[in-house]
Amino acid sequence: MSRIGKMPIAVPKGVTVSLSDSVLTVKGPKGELSRQIMPAISLEIADTAIVVTRQDDSIASRSAHGLTRTLVNNMVIGVTAGYQTDLEINGVGYRAEVKGQELVLSLGYSHQVVYPLPAGIAVDVDKMTKLSVKGIDKELVGHTAAKIRSFRGPEPYKGKGIKYANEKILRKAGKTGKK
Repeated sequence: MSRIGKMPIAVPKGVTVSLSDSVLTVKGPKGELSRQIMPAISLEIADTAIVVTRQDDSIASRSAHGLTRTLVNNMVIGVTAGYQTDLEINGVGYRAEVKGQELVLSLGYSHQVVYPLPAGIAVDVDKMTKLSVKGIDKELVGHTAAKIRSFRGPEPYKGKGIKYANEKILRKAGKTGKK
């Protein structure tokens, strides 16, 4: 048995879980998420817990067991607490602002980078250099944060660019200029 897969998922109050035609739907105070469940995996839904089991010991079933349990757990956490990823912008003149459903970034290019935010994602900008990407879908929050970071990743000499708030940048020594 998968160590992660055999742990039950606690369902907090205010969250409803339903399964129909191998589509799991989780509704909570922050919203609703749906996901297709693999055919080799079955779910047992009770009032306070969800148990993920596999039908056989094939390689496909074993590899999907822990993954499915983690994905369902992320859905339950997302509709109750939500997810947030923080980004920092470093560089002279580098800044960000939100205009409607678009994130406008000034990153030293000849033009501004305009990124339309996906549905279900909100970005908060603090002091024009700190971004918080928020949403209920962990996968979408991480993907959006990675996409924003990809517009100008941190460079190794001065650290200019967009980086995760907890990311450490390995710096390189510049030229000394002495012969």
